[in-house]
Formats: sequence, C-alpha cells, structure tokens
Amino acid sequence: MDHGRDLNRWSRVCFGDGGALGELSLLMKKSQSTVILTGAGMSTESDIPDFRSKDGWWRNIDPTTVATVDALKENYSLFHEFYQMRIENLESRVPSGGHYILAKWEEQGLIDCVATQNVDGFHQAAGSKEVYELHGSIRTIRCHDCQSPASIDEFVAGDRCSQCGGKLRPNLVLFGELLPRDAWERALAAIRQADLVVVIGSSLQVSPVNTLPSLTSGKVAIINAEETEQDEMFDIVIHGKAGEVLPKLDEVLG
Repeated sequence: MDHGRDLNRWSRVCFGDGGALGELSLLMKKSQSTVILTGAGMSTESDIPDFRSKDGWWRNIDPTTVATVDALKENYSLFHEFYQMRIENLESRVPSGGHYILAKWEEQGLIDCVATQNVDGFHQAAGSKEVYELHGSIRTIRCHDCQSPASIDEFVAGDRCSQCGGKLRPNLVLFGELLPRDAWERALAAIRQADLVVVIGSSLQVSPVNTLPSLTSGKVAIINAEETEQDEMFDIVIHGKAGEVLPKLDEVLG
C-alpha cells in the first residue's frame, strides 16, 4: 500500500467534508472485493460499553487483572463474576441498525466479509454470513483445561466442566492469548486480496489486529468517532459514530 498521502486531500476528508461519503461509496461500488473490519464502536449503538472509552467497563475494572489467564487460574470468582456480568448484559441487547446495514451490503454483494474485534455475536444475529471473530465469542463456553464445550447456563451457574472438572470460560481471547488461528488466517487472506478495506468503530490500538489495514494493497478507509494514531495512513477518514455514518453512507450508495 502507498503510504504517501496528499495532506490537503486527507485533511479535507478527515475534517468532515461531505464528499467523503461520496468518495467512499464510489470506492465500494468499484471494488471487486471489500472487507469490513469492526471494533467496539460498532456495538456501542447496542449499548455495549467500549472498554477504551471514558464510560467503558475498563473505567472501573482493570482488564489486566480480570480478563487474563492468571485471573482465571488464581482469582476465578472475580473472573467469573466479570464475565457473568457481561453475558447477562447481552441478554437485553440487540444488533444496531449498523449491523443490519452491513448484513444488507453483504447480501447485495457490496462487501465480502466482516472481520471483527467484537465478541458479542451481533453481526451474525443481524444476518451477516461471512464473519471472522478475531477475538472469539462470548456466546460460546468451553473448558479451559480440556477444551470441551459447555453451555452458557452452566457457566453462569458456576458449574465445572462435566468432562474433567475444569474451570469453564467464554470462548474468547484473554489478554496475552493468541488469536484464533482460523479466524485470523481467513481475515488476513481476505484483506491481502481486497480492493478496499473499511475500518468501522476501531481505535486500532490492539495488536495484532491493528496491523491488518496496512497489509492490503488496496484502498483503505476508516469510520471512527475519534481520531486514531493511524489516521494518516488511510485514503479516506470519516470521524463520526458508526450508527450515524453508516445510514448516511447506505443512503448515498442508493
């Protein structure tokens, strides 16, 4: 990818020129292969806290002491309480309008797939078929020791693994763990051959997912509520909430 950008053009797009949506819609219509990469900002419209926002979960709970293998092993009661809270929080939540727009775009052939840092399963619930969950899913449970699957009800109830007596956990990536290989390889392959990669609602702070936009030879765009440290590498930068920008972009796409 060519990292040399025309500063005047970038500034115009970045700071709110209405032409940015038009430019992005043209790229999407021309693209033969478009990949969407979503982060926490995609799900805040569903009232799911963004851990890195000022009002996110991590404001009161240090993730390095809870969402870790060490916590699972040494302080399981706190680990369990935290993820039970997150699971129960999901019960009354539904996909946002933006999730349904992405599912519609996939059905229309405008996008090929969604790679997501989110673990809430809202993309699939909204109808997206090709979804790569880079950080796993909170909607499935497994034993940490023998990897046997278990039910959410068993985890919430505080049960142990029925096969080996081990500790149950959500099937998501804890801090310090490797990403699921299949999801990562599929996302990587799709991005490497894409004509266009659109990042939505991610601050691109978490490695290695934050490297993905730089691995395409195609165009790159980002839609995020706040500036990111990587904004200058993008062809199109739109600062706005996913729930506000996506309906406008969908309207421009016609």
